Amino acid sequence: VKASNSLSFSLQAKMSRPVQARRLEGIDKNIWVEFVKLAATYSKVNLGQGFPDFPAPDFLTEAFTRALGRGNHMLHQYTRAFGHPPLVKVLAQFFEKLLGRDLDPMTNVMVTVGAYQALFCCFQALVDEGDEVIIIEPFFDCYEPMVKMAGGTPVFVPLRPNPPKDGKLMSSADWQLDPAELASKFSERTKAIVLNSPNNPLGKVFSCGELGLIAELCVKHDVLCISDEVYEWLVYDGKQHIRIASLQGMWDRTVIIGSAGKTFSATGWKVGWVVGPDRLLQHLRTVHQNSVYHCATIAQEAVAQGFQRELMLYGKPESYFVQLPKELQQKRDWLVQSLDGVGMKPIVPEGTYFLVADISQFKSDVPDVPNSDEPYDYRFAKWMVKNKGLAAIPLSAFYSETHKNNYTNFIRFCFAKEEATLKAANDILQKWKREKSSS
Repeated sequence: VKASNSLSFSLQAKMSRPVQARRLEGIDKNIWVEFVKLAATYSKVNLGQGFPDFPAPDFLTEAFTRALGRGNHMLHQYTRAFGHPPLVKVLAQFFEKLLGRDLDPMTNVMVTVGAYQALFCCFQALVDEGDEVIIIEPFFDCYEPMVKMAGGTPVFVPLRPNPPKDGKLMSSADWQLDPAELASKFSERTKAIVLNSPNNPLGKVFSCGELGLIAELCVKHDVLCISDEVYEWLVYDGKQHIRIASLQGMWDRTVIIGSAGKTFSATGWKVGWVVGPDRLLQHLRTVHQNSVYHCATIAQEAVAQGFQRELMLYGKPESYFVQLPKELQQKRDWLVQSLDGVGMKPIVPEGTYFLVADISQFKSDVPDVPNSDEPYDYRFAKWMVKNKGLAAIPLSAFYSETHKNNYTNFIRFCFAKEEATLKAANDILQKWKREKSSS
């Protein structure tokens, strides 16, 4: 009996010890777990998650098929850990055009498991305990937990809406940084700023003036820039995506992040990259080497062939990088019209897959939940998917705890969808409008 009691006590003592690392404290909740489950359970139309439901281009899938079946059995094995040579070479050629500088494919480019791993490598390699990292709100939600996991402290600065006075729909360009507020966030503790242009979730494309202000502050305070540019080709209405690394003094302090998923409408392939100076990328390579080590060879081969095609067609009407934004701009305009027609005021995005809409006029539709501190946009999005079958994401999920209660009247839709999907969404909205007018 004594031996049995002793064993029981030993097991209990062992099990009561905390198992999780401190770096995970406070970052275990994730909006996507909850809302993906809700969408899968209730939605007839899912405009929540940011992926296309239309196919990747034929030239890309054909390249994948060729890579798979042409008899080169080495494409089923490891390739170079920091990037398949054909892919890093063509990325270097492409970015030489975009940045106007010579690049070494072996030291200025690294391939990652999607842009997500590229971000993780940046924060783990460049952010130390006690470093501050400036994050512009609203922000893609992984920035904050990744900074915290690296031991850094996120410092938030919001884009502030400045609605037009002529009654026109607001544009993402109407959400702007306050120059004095931004400058006040830089200090001797600031290690980096995260820039996301075009911005998810807002669709804002930062102007040359805005980027110049950020660049000036980075140079003045000797701060790094982690530039998330995954939507670089998805820019509308004749706007231009300006790469901050091309501005004076910025190449040597900037890491550019890109994504084949967003570039070629193949998010499940998980091929991303970083472009930047070797003095920064050498540290990212250390993290990469000691985490995932390597990315899928065949996917890299197919993406390399896709870029080789685009390099030949650069700037021509047949280029996928020219065709895709034209198609998406049309889809954006359809959704803008649908939402505006039912009283959800859309903020017209200049880029990306996403459109944010003001849901202030729908508060009477959504019942209050007693004793709940859940923001209105969360309650609205949950109510809408359960009762109307339309899935979207609450905008306050893209804000820090300090600021999220200021932005609870908006939800985010993804318009990178088939025409039939957007029509089905419009049908739901029109039915909802009829129900409101008859009640």
